[in-house]
Amino acid sequence: MTTTTTTVKSEKEAQKDRSQARQKEMIANHFKKLARAKEDGKKVVYTFVPGNLAELISALDMLPVLPEINALQSGMRKRSGAFIQEAEKAGHSEDVCTYVKCDLGMLKKGNIGPTDEPLPPPDLLLLSYTGCFTFMKWFELLREEYKCPVVMLHVPYQAGGEITQEMRDYVVAQLRDEVIPVMEKVAGKKLDMKVLQQHLALSRTAEDALVQVWESARHRPSPIDGYFGGVYYVGPIFSSFRGGQDAVEYYKELLEETNDRISKGLGPMTPDGVMPKEKYRLVVEGPPNWTNFYDFWRMFSREGATIVSSTYTRVGGLYDTGFRHDPDKPMESLADYCLGCYTNLNLPSRIDLLEKYIKDYQADGFLINSVKSCNSFSVGQLLILRQLEERTGVPGGFIESDLVDPRYFGKANIENRVQSYLQMLEARRNGGR
Repeated sequence: MTTTTTTVKSEKEAQKDRSQARQKEMIANHFKKLARAKEDGKKVVYTFVPGNLAELISALDMLPVLPEINALQSGMRKRSGAFIQEAEKAGHSEDVCTYVKCDLGMLKKGNIGPTDEPLPPPDLLLLSYTGCFTFMKWFELLREEYKCPVVMLHVPYQAGGEITQEMRDYVVAQLRDEVIPVMEKVAGKKLDMKVLQQHLALSRTAEDALVQVWESARHRPSPIDGYFGGVYYVGPIFSSFRGGQDAVEYYKELLEETNDRISKGLGPMTPDGVMPKEKYRLVVEGPPNWTNFYDFWRMFSREGATIVSSTYTRVGGLYDTGFRHDPDKPMESLADYCLGCYTNLNLPSRIDLLEKYIKDYQADGFLINSVKSCNSFSVGQLLILRQLEERTGVPGGFIESDLVDPRYFGKANIENRVQSYLQMLEARRNGGR
């Protein structure tokens, strides 16, 4: 197997389909709103992607800021390395999550966001803790910087592999008695339950369409890339737009675009254009690297390898296992969403989910990207690898990188591993072992 000699485009020149371009525009417009938030009289809530309470925030007419989104956007724009070094100069360890260090370094440099517009200070730090202890320490650091109110929603870990009624009741009680009263005080208004229900109904509509997009990967060729392309697909619903009409319109357009590709027998869009031929179907566990995102993507797309499903694109919600936000049960629905995020699942549940994806999408193989500074994903991944190979008979691969620290993306080493893995899949296909 040899790497193609297609001229390497810069990231700015990478080809995008309509939905990718629209998602980028939506994110940019949100940053513009944030830059004007104080003069427009808008309250700002800092929160995280897994288990985020987007519908509550928007129902109270506040704007969300998601530090992970800021960090990954900075990584894609080649800015995260300098921010990380700034945080390390201030004493933060090399082993700390690089999202955290990127965010803190950006703050120290004036808190100018990825689109070169200032990010407003938070009026509230809203921690809906889901599967990542680092979030708690991160917000402790931000609290010291901003001296603003903090409210925490403690979400029990799914140690037993299921959401129990006791767990649901515990989260609902916190929402009712602790979280919402603090949010109302900051917002300066009472929560209108009918408005919240309207937002939840819009979320449900968007979630239905997203699941249809994910499941389109059952087709051959898959019309989507469920990992690299998938981060564009989930951007609106996992960040600032879930619960709004913009998200509904985006996912309607994305589904139409996907169905059009199916009708034409087209594969997914890649940085070099439409993939000409699908040779390998893979499932991926773990987040992508953002500092070299398009280089990473091309290691697969130029060899005809399509990612038909991934766990990272479920980190903000496992909608394809049946969950939907329910306007008829608003508090219980919000609780189940927080409890059910991927990083809140135990290892057996994660293995079950990956096994399902491998079988449902008829994958030729699965690959683990072990991210150095993300314990929420990386702990237990070698166990996941062994058990999936035993259960499915499908061979696994293992590579290592990082989220937004360019020092931990060894392009040549990763590319060699990816190519060796794909060569092994080709040999198995031809009867070798």
